[in-house]
Amino acid sequence: MQQKLLNIHKQILKAKKEGQKLLAILLDPDKIVWKNLNHLLDKINQSPATHIFVGGSIVQATILEDLIRQLKQKTNLPVIIFPGDPSQISPQADAILFLSLLSGRNPDYLIEYQVQAAPILKKTNLEVISTGYILIESGNETAVARVSKTKPLNRKDFDLVLATAQAGEMLGNKLIYLEAGSGAKNAVPLEMIQLIAQNIQIPIIVGGGIVNLEGIQNAYNAGADLVVIGTAFENNSHFFEL
Repeated sequence: MQQKLLNIHKQILKAKKEGQKLLAILLDPDKIVWKNLNHLLDKINQSPATHIFVGGSIVQATILEDLIRQLKQKTNLPVIIFPGDPSQISPQADAILFLSLLSGRNPDYLIEYQVQAAPILKKTNLEVISTGYILIESGNETAVARVSKTKPLNRKDFDLVLATAQAGEMLGNKLIYLEAGSGAKNAVPLEMIQLIAQNIQIPIIVGGGIVNLEGIQNAYNAGADLVVIGTAFENNSHFFEL
């Protein structure tokens, strides 16, 4: 079994400083076809992915544990929890994105769930990476907007999105995550990524609505430090072979 990987945040900072772009594959345990898991893991191991994110809007803790256990046994990539609620914590992972949903005003996702999770996380060896999570309007309602009962920020209101990202940085978040949402119709606008990259210092994660390799490269060119691919890989495990 792979040993726990340390200092993931420092590795992300180092990659940013050196101009190395990172790629995470997001796996939602509720969407995994378990009989095909070994095939899926083979494809991940053959892919250019540098990280694996695990989580979803609604995930049972036992299923999360099972998937992370398999990932740690059969891949060498850092496994990072991308939680939808405080129940999505597993000490088997390497790190957790400690999300605060800055685009919404639902106190549960701004601070309440974080308060619930903090005592649990203190009892683990998980690396906790505070992350300002910003939903961007994508042309259709996404699961995270529905579950969190919040509206994404207008994809044309660049000033508001920038101010939100800057506020997240000033609050002490280590990462900013621009999210169009799982299965988004439209990805985060490239001009928006570029604007934010030029005006904050911390690394930027971009996910949602990226459907091909060109979309990944475009996000990198705009200033994304780490791109997340989820639905596109779920729907086609040969995604990176195209």
